[in-house]
Amino acid sequence: MVALRTFTLSRPRTGSRGAAGFTLIELMIVMSLIVVLAGITISVNANGQTRAREAVLKEDLFRMRDAIDQYYADKDTYPPTLEDLVSAKYLRVVPNDPFTNSSETWQTTLSEIDPANPSATPGVFDVKSGSERTALDGTPYANW
Repeated sequence: MVALRTFTLSRPRTGSRGAAGFTLIELMIVMSLIVVLAGITISVNANGQTRAREAVLKEDLFRMRDAIDQYYADKDTYPPTLEDLVSAKYLRVVPNDPFTNSSETWQTTLSEIDPANPSATPGVFDVKSGSERTALDGTPYANW
């Protein structure tokens, strides 16, 4: 019969220390690296969310202004309100402003009174964001 031998690998102990492990300095270096990386990740994520909201705002403004132009081209007058664009089926809904989370905060610019027809009521000529915040490029959203 053959006898089986088992071998154990053991690490030799050095000096008067007990079991091998990490020193306090090594742990503190690793923890500080984790904190730095987490801080970078949080700031990049916050800017990414703001950039996404800015892209949505630009798209919404483009679509609403395009609908206003189409309404004017078809009816030769500007819409009295943004809701009239919806009722005339130029928009499905008035979108929410991504920075105020409301469709009621859009700031509208009324058209000038036509000198040829002074009795005509002015309509919505332009639309802007109702947010008081400033964009990443330094311009107020209300000026877009």
